[in-house]
Amino acid sequence: MDVYEKIKLFPHSPGVYRYYDSEGNVIYVGKAKDLHKRVAQYFVPKERLTRKTAVMVSKIADAQYTVVESEADALLLENNLIKQFKPRYNILLKDSKTYPWICVSADEFPRVFLTRRMVKDGSRYFGPYSSVVHARNLVEFFHNAYPLRTCRHKITSDVILRGKIRPCLNLHIKKCRGCCIGGISQKEYNENIEEIVALLRGGGREIIQHYRTLMQDAARRMEFEQAQIYKEKMHSLEKHYSKSVIMNSSVGDVDVFSMIIDGPEAFGNFMRIRGGAVVQSLNLGFKLMIEEQQEDVLGMFVGEIRSKFGELSKEVIVPFMPDMEIDGVQFRVPVRGDKLALLELSARNAKEMRLNALKQQEHTDPDAYRNMVMESLQKQIGMPVLPVHIECFDNSNIQGTNPVSACVVFRNAVPSKKDYRHFKVKTVVGANDYATMKEAVNRRYSRMLEENPDDLPQLVVIDGGKGQLAYAYEALAELGLTEKLTVIALAERMEEVYRVGDPYPMFIDRNSPALKVLQQIRDEAHRFGITFHRKLRSKSQVESVLKGIKGVGDKTEQRLLLRFGSVARIASAPSEELAELVGHALAERILAALNSK
Repeated sequence: MDVYEKIKLFPHSPGVYRYYDSEGNVIYVGKAKDLHKRVAQYFVPKERLTRKTAVMVSKIADAQYTVVESEADALLLENNLIKQFKPRYNILLKDSKTYPWICVSADEFPRVFLTRRMVKDGSRYFGPYSSVVHARNLVEFFHNAYPLRTCRHKITSDVILRGKIRPCLNLHIKKCRGCCIGGISQKEYNENIEEIVALLRGGGREIIQHYRTLMQDAARRMEFEQAQIYKEKMHSLEKHYSKSVIMNSSVGDVDVFSMIIDGPEAFGNFMRIRGGAVVQSLNLGFKLMIEEQQEDVLGMFVGEIRSKFGELSKEVIVPFMPDMEIDGVQFRVPVRGDKLALLELSARNAKEMRLNALKQQEHTDPDAYRNMVMESLQKQIGMPVLPVHIECFDNSNIQGTNPVSACVVFRNAVPSKKDYRHFKVKTVVGANDYATMKEAVNRRYSRMLEENPDDLPQLVVIDGGKGQLAYAYEALAELGLTEKLTVIALAERMEEVYRVGDPYPMFIDRNSPALKVLQQIRDEAHRFGITFHRKLRSKSQVESVLKGIKGVGDKTEQRLLLRFGSVARIASAPSEELAELVGHALAERILAALNSK
């Protein structure tokens, strides 16, 4: 049966569908609330599909489905099938590393330790923890606060009665109560273990209050040594929680998801809140093989977390509603208050993960990073083409003296210094920054049109505000280049980006690589312009000093500077040495004039 005929028979039920290529390989796995409606969305005219999705659909040779009871079951089955088949066009989890868990072993006297492997032997696992340092600190805290064993012996009641195990150093330094020799009962030891489990589940506030009550009761009974023990445990817990991220306890128990989609990649953060404290946090990265809706990506993220952490809280905070429903779970998009603050905290973690990924890519794959920067810049400015060739203009003058303009060139987001140009202003009198900008832009591109019209830039950046931008655009309009070039202005004070005809600045994320490359090219233009301006100013000052002396012309000035190098050295030169070049009378006149100044 043809695949188009087969999908017409898909049921209107929740389930999971699979697409196969001509060789029988699974190329895509998806979930759906309604299998028939969802799958039909792929088999529409090609013009209505995105490019990558159309390529995938062209390779579909067969389609199969599995009906399940609910969307939650579909989510878990989809997650398992993706991990099993690793389909080419599915969202791929980028982070393949294993995370540490805290394990409470299933022994009569349980151990508490870190592991990266989950063994189904009845042990309890808590995590995973994205930071191994945090997980180690937790385990260290438990061993300092409670007399736990660290040995790997299989300790049972029979082993204790037979005296098979020799106690270790920890017993003598009072880090362990010696459960291997009957130094602590199984009941008392496991009370400590249950407190640790409660702490890992986020019940620290209740345990602190419990110890406070026990301390007060012991003090009333005059059992001060026991009260001191409870007090020390209470203070130890309070100290630990003072280092944790504490939210308002009225928030209750919630899970928080945030998601940032950046082109073909997505970055998500998950936080679990218990008793007002963040007890778990995990960052995950995803690679999008086709153009997925943000609701689908978030649903994939939720499914991955469910597979790692088990059931979600009854209330889940999200930035937007996912494409799924789970019985007993309420998804909520907060608009104010403490829950919005939680979502913003989670989003900051996702942004930080994205920035770290960009920094890593910049070092490991600079070509791909630069291409990503240019694509981001094209998207944020709204350009029709990729800004492979960018030029930036900056003006320099001090109180109208020696006005100059500089043009720097970036190709593939990298400076092309051989293409840098500077301009001495010819037609502008005084400190007119707008007219100076217009002259520089006009001279630059009128010459390029004559000599190399195929090398025009895609993007022109003006260092300044709306005024400089208007004059630069006027120059381009006179040359008929407004349709070929995109021109923007970058104002230095607030790092605002302006477009022609828009009175309001564009919003570009301050941490985005797109804005950073604009800042880099603007700073480079400023540096290049200032260097040239200083050179001209220094030269004009030398000329004014020497040429103001009667009898010193251009050739005399040139001979003096070639011989001595600077005006200061001429002023301190012996009269006889100076006279060898210009004669005694002029030498005396030059020395008198320079030393008087």
